[in-house]
Amino acid sequence: MTKKSFLKDGVPTLSIGDASDVSGFILVDVRRTEEFNAELGHIKGAVLKTLGPDLENYLETLDRQNNILFICRSGVRSASATLQAINNGFTNVFNMEGGMLGWNQKGFDTAQN
Repeated sequence: MTKKSFLKDGVPTLSIGDASDVSGFILVDVRRTEEFNAELGHIKGAVLKTLGPDLENYLETLDRQNNILFICRSGVRSASATLQAINNGFTNVFNMEGGMLGWNQKGFDTAQN
């Protein structure tokens, strides 16, 4: 992977600019359903897996070598999801800095259901 990640509070993180090309990533949005479909929208191709059992069960189905980018509204819940994945043996997982607030600020495309 050619993207430059950095640690933010001990969490592997990608800046919005580096996250803007999401090819090669499984995109996991950890917000609630009503947020995923609300005004901030979501990144096309993202799967919604809310923090807790929903995310835990989903992670069990994935290869621990996959490149995964976790997304939320501002980057706090997705940081927690990133750490959860690391604690479950995943090695190529990242938090998207700034979440969907940052994504929208940059004017990147969003989808809404």
